[in-house]
Amino acid sequence: MRKFLFVCLLMLGIMAKAQTGYQVGDIATDFSLKNVDGKNVSLASYAAAKGYIVVFTCNTCPVAKAYQARIEALNKEYAAKGYPVIAINTNDPVTSPGDSYERMQALAKEKSYSYVYLEDPNHVYTKKFGATKTPHIFVLQKTAKGNEVAYIGAIDNDQQEENTNRENYVKNAVNLLLDGKKPTVTATKAVGCSIKWKKEGTTE
Repeated sequence: MRKFLFVCLLMLGIMAKAQTGYQVGDIATDFSLKNVDGKNVSLASYAAAKGYIVVFTCNTCPVAKAYQARIEALNKEYAAKGYPVIAINTNDPVTSPGDSYERMQALAKEKSYSYVYLEDPNHVYTKKFGATKTPHIFVLQKTAKGNEVAYIGAIDNDQQEENTNRENYVKNAVNLLLDGKKPTVTATKAVGCSIKWKKEGTTE
């Protein structure tokens, strides 16, 4: 009996560890992070927003690169409707020099990003949200309770843009929210590169 209880407690501990970060229905706290223009940006900076498409991404991951144009398209379609893209670079710039702030600025300029691109060099909000991949998407809806997590996961199921049965998870979720409905698909597996975490003992 004791062995059974130990195994149950161990499994619960593993599950709790696996579910760190926000889950659908949780209320996301605001943040203030530096944008590529040098100014700090928070969710509250968008007073008229109905919600947000928060994208944890980076400069260097091939999967993140494959989705750059689609992230831009999401912002151009939905920012005016109240759901702007908020992109956050998750990677430690020491572990991954290609993700330095200066490289972020250069990429944003090269690609003419229409959305903010923020740095999270110490992974504070990457960990708080529970992002594990680049890209990893969190759709938030403004509610009376706060910014409620409505969807977590991938942008779509068509990384190579070759899937004739593409499921546009983020677009579908935001469209339903704009119609006053809840997303029918609230969570999918984020597919991308592992986040490049800060090594112990290093500083900014």
